Amino acid sequence: MSRAFTLALVLGFSLLGGCDRKSGEAAQPAPGASGGALAGAIDRSHRHSAIPGLSFHDAAGHTLHLSAIRGTPTLVNLWATWCAPCIIELPQLDALAAKTGAGLRIVTISEDLAGGSAKPGEFLAQHGYRHLPGWLDPDDAASDAFKAPTLPMTIYFDASGHEVWRYAGGRDWTDAGTKRMLAES
Repeated sequence: MSRAFTLALVLGFSLLGGCDRKSGEAAQPAPGASGGALAGAIDRSHRHSAIPGLSFHDAAGHTLHLSAIRGTPTLVNLWATWCAPCIIELPQLDALAAKTGAGLRIVTISEDLAGGSAKPGEFLAQHGYRHLPGWLDPDDAASDAFKAPTLPMTIYFDASGHEVWRYAGGRDWTDAGTKRMLAES
């Protein structure tokens, strides 16, 4: 095998599941891009775990207490502006949020460590994602609490605040399988 071919294979496989690096660098794809970077796996081994008592802030100084989320099924999505699969799935998450309205809460928590508290909200607004909140986790508390080895990581909680499943890696949240996944309780 040629060195270039081997390097291309390594790079390609690294994008399949998700991002495992953290930096202040720009994301690789343009927002709304599609392609082979959306692949991941569902994990039900944490089923019935209570949502952790974590708090997050946005650029306006508002606070979100995860443990207070009750009454509505919730998707918690850990992402970063430098993560290619994260950026690719954002349009689908925004579309899902618009489609499901009050029937499903989507909480997007940025794991960006650099760039300040305004970075995630500005990024989401700049790309027209009107249904995704810009919560920031500069201390990586969510990644640690959820033991997230990669980004994106999306965790589905039922209306009582207990985990149903988690999805590691990028996903097209508008496909037919999503409806079946969200019907689980």
